[in-house]
Amino acid sequence: MDQTATRVVLSYPEGLSDWGRDQVEADRYRSYFARVLDRVAVGDVREEFVDVGCCGDSLDVPFRVERIEADGDAVDAALVGDATAVDYETRPGDVDGGWRVQSASGPSCSAPEQE
Repeated sequence: MDQTATRVVLSYPEGLSDWGRDQVEADRYRSYFARVLDRVAVGDVREEFVDVGCCGDSLDVPFRVERIEADGDAVDAALVGDATAVDYETRPGDVDGGWRVQSASGPSCSAPEQE
């Protein structure tokens, strides 16, 4: 039987925008991972949807399992449960989001003009 992780460390690309970081750093997003991750192994990659706000587009962010701990010991794989803490770190790289999501040089969120 697999151990249950007490802590899982996920990484995401450091090129994620400030808006994207605000979304994934929210408690609700960490709680989401605790609910949807099942069995994880170091090195697993999972792309997850991140809402980009008013512009009606989305961004898929690749999260990679960097470390797993079970009762303070590093393990290669474990189950994730409601009590598993989910922590983040960044890794080198950009997020391929097409246009520049929620940045000063990205698209604006204005209403369409009336003719």
